[in-house]
Amino acid sequence: MASVAAPAVLALAVSGREGDRGAGSALGDLALRVRDGDALAFDRLMLETQERVVSLAWRMLGNREDALDAAQETFVRVYRHRRRIRGGEDLMGWIYRIAVNVCRDAGRRRRRSPIVVARAPEPAEGARAEQMLLEAERRARVLEALERLPPRQRAALVLRDLEGLTSDEVARIVGSRPGTVRAQIASARASIRAYCERAFGGTGGRTP
Repeated sequence: MASVAAPAVLALAVSGREGDRGAGSALGDLALRVRDGDALAFDRLMLETQERVVSLAWRMLGNREDALDAAQETFVRVYRHRRRIRGGEDLMGWIYRIAVNVCRDAGRRRRRSPIVVARAPEPAEGARAEQMLLEAERRARVLEALERLPPRQRAALVLRDLEGLTSDEVARIVGSRPGTVRAQIASARASIRAYCERAFGGTGGRTP
């Protein structure tokens, strides 16, 4: 198996929803209605995007309670600043940008909480049991490594590898240059790989 730092394995390890790349047009239809104060359109916007916002916040902050609080604050800010919405704008990118800023603010207000890894069910006996335990251990180490990343690296990696955005889209969201974002992502992946290699005694979490 490839190194645990590969994007596909990282996504599996955090086992959340990846970005819905086909949702942009549907959100675009809501944008101007939300800007004009249409309450039903705003409710629809929340229903369409809240899962992705909570997922992003959970990965940024490390626990569900803080993620839910951050998601709530994100939508408060979306409504407060709805007049800034422009026709043809990447609405989901704008919401992500607000969510990232909310998470950064939350991170500055408190010490980071440890990421809580759900305990896997008791596996069956034999080779399958050993494999399930190895997978659970691998996921736990990847989550620990993700928690230890600097905030900017974590935001870039989550948006790129877990939410499925391009480096250019991530750069617009975090207010950086695409080259800087690519460097942050590469550094984040390397840090996760190195952490997991240390945790697994130099094997990087690879199966024998």
